[in-house]
Amino acid sequence: MRKVGLSLTGQDIKCIEIPAGPCGFVVFGASGDLVRRKLLVSLFRLFQQDLISEKFFLLGAGRKELSNEQFRKDTEQIICEKTKETSPLGLEQFLSLLYYIDGDYREASFYDNIKAEIGKLSQKHHANDNIIFYLSVPPFLYPEIVEHLGSSKLSCQPKTKLVVEKPFGKDLESALDLNEKINKCFNESQVYRIDHYLGKETVQNILMFRFANSIFEPIWNRNFIDHIQVTAAESDGIEHRAAYYDQSGALRDMFQNHMLQMLALAAMEPPISFEANSVRDEIVKLLKSIRPFKIEELDNYIVRGQYGEGIINGEKIVSYKSEHSVSPGSRTETYIAAKIFIDNWRWKDVPFYMRTGKRLSGKDTEIAITFKKSPHSMFASMGFNEIPSNVLVLQIQPKEGILLDFQAKRPGARKCMSTLSMNFNYADLFGTEMPEAYQRLLLDCMLGDQTLFTRQDSIETAWSILTPVLTIWENSDSKPVIYPAGSESFLQADKLIESEGHKWRKIGD
Repeated sequence: MRKVGLSLTGQDIKCIEIPAGPCGFVVFGASGDLVRRKLLVSLFRLFQQDLISEKFFLLGAGRKELSNEQFRKDTEQIICEKTKETSPLGLEQFLSLLYYIDGDYREASFYDNIKAEIGKLSQKHHANDNIIFYLSVPPFLYPEIVEHLGSSKLSCQPKTKLVVEKPFGKDLESALDLNEKINKCFNESQVYRIDHYLGKETVQNILMFRFANSIFEPIWNRNFIDHIQVTAAESDGIEHRAAYYDQSGALRDMFQNHMLQMLALAAMEPPISFEANSVRDEIVKLLKSIRPFKIEELDNYIVRGQYGEGIINGEKIVSYKSEHSVSPGSRTETYIAAKIFIDNWRWKDVPFYMRTGKRLSGKDTEIAITFKKSPHSMFASMGFNEIPSNVLVLQIQPKEGILLDFQAKRPGARKCMSTLSMNFNYADLFGTEMPEAYQRLLLDCMLGDQTLFTRQDSIETAWSILTPVLTIWENSDSKPVIYPAGSESFLQADKLIESEGHKWRKIGD
């Protein structure tokens, strides 16, 4: 297959970026790994780009005892490591806006202290009443912190926002319970459920690509599309997340949120506008159109696997059950493959093949749209009885871009046809690294734009699809299939797609 590049014309570039107004961030779990690696670095990069107002402060809240000076020193160290500079431009000014307070999340007095500190910092930095509470803590703490924010009246200001990290529950019942507790203290318009996948440039590009180009919309349906594959493959294992992952598994950790969100963006109807509730309305409509899994035929629609020993890049990999802190008898799945149908006019009987797994042969996240073959080959007399399908690939990571496979005559012999791949690659074309997903999401939160944040009804709809599957697995003696680390797939997952004459795309192809 030969690849053809693309060029950037320039005169049609339209960029709109609105800087945030005055605001204050209060981050619970501020001494944790996520805050250090992602949030603080992303906020600093927004600050460097003049997208954060000078009327800004960040108050870190945590159980660990830290002074303002130590919190700033720790932040300086991680920013310098991430930017690979000893003193990045604007760092000293940014650090001066950071503060820290310690206490016990269970004690009402801690929230009184936070409230008093917010009052002082808001006056000092002129942040007004635009306060964002960010919960970067274990999920079991969400209800308790939210309740205290409500009882201390910290949630009552109309501009106050609450940011919640996934997971949003572990099944339908727990999701309903969490949403009920949040809604007692915050209106839905104040709640920002953050899924970093939606902040990725290439995920956002799905909407731009589909709805800003009129050449694709007429063929984006069951009349022209044969099937769609959504892949999120990782070569990494569970690393330091064993305590969480062994209680979660791939269905909860990846499928319920990232995978279904990518599916929704690829298959949803056009929103009436690029406005938060218009976009999120269509996402919910799409999720509600997903055909429920037939429990009596579950193995024909969804299969699970768990990685065993294997080799990746010449390195011997231990099995999942041998990972530190994983139960030796664990039935937790590290791989999911599913065949999904969407019962609406556009997608009736078009199969969507979904797969996500750890310790696979490579890292690759993509959406591959395979179009139907030509109904008649006029080149049969030349020996071309079967012409390959056109395939459009939206590459999410790590090689962000778009590929389109099509057939063309090659120079030379009269009978010479081959597949060419028109390739748009972000790194090659723009010559820059992709921005961190959290940058987009944090800025949108400060601006009050909920487009890329998950709404309550979307969460509950997704759980309603998957909770029956979880119930069957947890109440039966069935176990996930063991697949070798470093493999592409395994027999049961292959059967899921091959039963209808299709094959999984090669990971990283």
